[in-house]
Amino acid sequence: MVAAVLDTAAVDRWLGSNVPGFRGPSRAEKFAGGQSNPTFRLSAPSGEYVLRRKPPGELLKSAHAVDREFRVQRALANTDVPVSTMHALCEDDGVIGSMFYVMDFVAGRNFDDPRLTDVSLDERTAIYDDMNRVVAAIHSVDIDAVGLSDFGRAGNYYRRQIDRWIKQYRASETETIAEMEELIAYVDGDAPYDDGRVSLVHGDFRMDNLLFAIDAPRCIAVLDWELSTIGHPFADLAAILMQWRMPPGRQGRGLEGVDRASLGLPSDDAFVDAYCARTGLSGIDKLNFYVAFTFFRMAAIIQGVKKRGLDGNASNPERAAEIGALVPVYARKGIEAARHG
Repeated sequence: MVAAVLDTAAVDRWLGSNVPGFRGPSRAEKFAGGQSNPTFRLSAPSGEYVLRRKPPGELLKSAHAVDREFRVQRALANTDVPVSTMHALCEDDGVIGSMFYVMDFVAGRNFDDPRLTDVSLDERTAIYDDMNRVVAAIHSVDIDAVGLSDFGRAGNYYRRQIDRWIKQYRASETETIAEMEELIAYVDGDAPYDDGRVSLVHGDFRMDNLLFAIDAPRCIAVLDWELSTIGHPFADLAAILMQWRMPPGRQGRGLEGVDRASLGLPSDDAFVDAYCARTGLSGIDKLNFYVAFTFFRMAAIIQGVKKRGLDGNASNPERAAEIGALVPVYARKGIEAARHG
């Protein structure tokens, strides 16, 4: 974490009036990772909290939806999906300059590298199995029972997502990228027929958005719900496979070229089979489209990060430029998935 400017006096006043039991003064440290919504750890006499806010400056419409993040995590409090305890949402931009919410700080392990080189082989296998359990749990949530039936539009998920992210990409486009144009043409023209599956989806489900217990291979919190909605469950599953097809290391955070069996990590097929067993499916058709679509969406997202960096609105400008350079890489990977599965 790094020190960052946050008006903790204003935060403390607001929390004192809106969070039972809060006692200041607080000290804030900004988490170094993450590009979308600046996130801070608040240390106060009454406990440890996390504050997540919209970034300053002009923003794309519907982006940085911290209010949706707060709502979905609060709704999941008594389900099989592990989330932090939500405390309060501040919709008054006048308090610190943008909307924010506060939740409990969860002490756990976060893995940037999906190879999990710092844990034993047996624990790696167990961590991936619990990751599988959690994504299946998200897709098994009774959205009506938890009050999320209006959290997104049911049906035609991929058609709506394709239209949305083409629009978002065009709004943040800084240059013509041939690979992105080819991928856009593919996903726009080959969207599958709506099969009627509807579930809660996380929207950015991957290893580095999970917290695991310090002393067990158990997921204790799913992070970063900004892209969550009511949609098609295969989008989350494809997002996992997409990440694994990237190069290993800090930049790609993937498993491309890795001997997974020797490390105790599941193959794509094994992970999909375990998911199908947990969700009662016999298999998944057109998996290549779902993976290609996820590469397209991620390319559009990081193009937005790049544009915010150029406009001076990024949480971490240097990292924004570094991530933005990956747009054609994700586009090429999406084309590869479309052609070869």
